[in-house]
Amino acid sequence: MPSVALRRAVRETVAGLPREFWWLWTSTLVNRLGAFVATFMALYLTLDRGYSASYAGLVASLHGLGGVVSALAGGVMADRLGRRPTLLVAQGSTAAAVALLGFVQDPVAIAAVAFLVGMASNASRPAVQAMMADIVRPQDRVRAFSLNYWAINLGFAVSSMAAGFIAEVSYRAGFLIEAGMTAVCAVLVFVKLPESRPERIARSAGAPDGEVSLRTVVRDGRYMAVVGLSFLVALIFQQGSVGLPVAMGEAGFSPADYGMAIAVNGVLIVVLQIPVTRVIEHRDPRSLLVVSSLLAGYGFGLTAFAGSVGVFALTVCVWTLAEIVNAPTQTGLVVRLSPVHGRGRYQGMYSMSWSAAALIAPLLSGVVIDRFGARWLWGVCAVVGTAAAFGYGVLMRRLPDERTGEERVVEGGVVVGEAVVGERGGGERGGGERGGAGRVAAREDAGTDAVEAGGGAEALA
Repeated sequence: MPSVALRRAVRETVAGLPREFWWLWTSTLVNRLGAFVATFMALYLTLDRGYSASYAGLVASLHGLGGVVSALAGGVMADRLGRRPTLLVAQGSTAAAVALLGFVQDPVAIAAVAFLVGMASNASRPAVQAMMADIVRPQDRVRAFSLNYWAINLGFAVSSMAAGFIAEVSYRAGFLIEAGMTAVCAVLVFVKLPESRPERIARSAGAPDGEVSLRTVVRDGRYMAVVGLSFLVALIFQQGSVGLPVAMGEAGFSPADYGMAIAVNGVLIVVLQIPVTRVIEHRDPRSLLVVSSLLAGYGFGLTAFAGSVGVFALTVCVWTLAEIVNAPTQTGLVVRLSPVHGRGRYQGMYSMSWSAAALIAPLLSGVVIDRFGARWLWGVCAVVGTAAAFGYGVLMRRLPDERTGEERVVEGGVVVGEAVVGERGGGERGGGERGGAGRVAAREDAGTDAVEAGGGAEALA
């Protein structure tokens, strides 16, 4: 029976993930359920406050700039202070800044607080991803990241619908509700989540404590190439909320038409993310990233031939499938290429690629549409998607096989091999044991392929 098969699929999807993961997942869902500000910020500034569209765009850019700045800072904090303290600081600061944003009236103050909101909210992302990598077994990570991405989109879909109703009553109420739900996330982290940062290893008398600096990340050539390719793909996906509404408006379609077309994105992610993940979970990430890059590029490229809402919706289906495949696969690859004790910084650099794309995409798409027309923008998307696919194909030819339970470690700031991560006991933790972190033991006979990624970078002093 279909219902029996469905129950079995759900059971297999959620089985084996530790309890700490589900508390982190719940925190993510609650956070996205309350994400009202991003949805109605432009309307709040233009309709409620009476500011110009240019000013609203400036505030949005400053919000994005705050995210770019905090991505690396959040990663450093996650490695230095720990995942849990970073989440508490970031979520507490976000709650306070969002609440303040609902009361400030001076245009300069609004812009400054929006920048702070962008900084605080984005600082938690590297910590969330690093903690998830810490507490979930390597063979389950793609599934875990997919479930987390599903929670993000489910929460955002619900909050987007609720935002309209809340805005009709009071914009300030929306700010306060988001601040309150973000505070709830901080309480969940404080009460339910232990610190997961792996214990540092000193493998020789002269070796530091395994700390990784930002210079280590920057000099990791293969990883930075992955970050660059991620940036290209992110530029493409950003066009769904940047270039697509502008192009549809210029073609004579209404905001409601755009809303109907883009709604397909959220619906498909909620419906297909988990089933698709079951199909791709243990497949070659190189093939998945190549295919998803092509689907993203040519999905937007097909928009050049769209002449009705239905055809626009079909193109959204194509690049949404790319998004469903790309998100967990890319995040899993980032963890796979990250040293155990540098996950925060590595995740921070990865988060920065998306924040930078969110900052640059509006400017890029605006220039292309104004000077050359929307068709050129969609052609550029196809070219960029092809370039990203080629880059993934070349870059990952020498990607080492993923061996269950093994992680990259750093000695003296240099990636030297692998570490074996002990079983995490399904999320249970006893007295004095760091829940979810597990045992990390050095492995001397590790493969040499990890060495080339380190590049001899120095450790953080």
